[in-house]
Amino acid sequence: MLLYGPNANGKLEEAGDRRCRRVDEVLARRLGSKREGTKRGRKPGRKAKSDMKAKLERSRQSARECRARKKLRYQYLEELVTNREKAVIALHRELEQYRVWSKELDEGKVPEGVLKLIEDEKVKKNEKE
Repeated sequence: MLLYGPNANGKLEEAGDRRCRRVDEVLARRLGSKREGTKRGRKPGRKAKSDMKAKLERSRQSARECRARKKLRYQYLEELVTNREKAVIALHRELEQYRVWSKELDEGKVPEGVLKLIEDEKVKKNEKE
């Protein structure tokens, strides 16, 4: 025997169908179906490919920026080392010049550079006063 009754829309349907639909709705809610739920967040199976593409592109962009920063950092360090090496070489030349002058002074000679250095020091001293 089939029983008929109104469904939610007011149409007549078989009572067993109504029970089945209610069971389906309860199961769907328990299983987390998105049809009637109010859960927030990304729905499974939605925009996964575009999200992965965007995520991959962000990762690639981040890697490019990281490499660029690394390159700039090494360029800065290279310039710093080069400048310091130039300063060290200049100091070595100056030290060698002083050694040569000290040897000449020990031999009793007065080097030209020493006289010029003494004159320059006198000029600087007079400018300060």
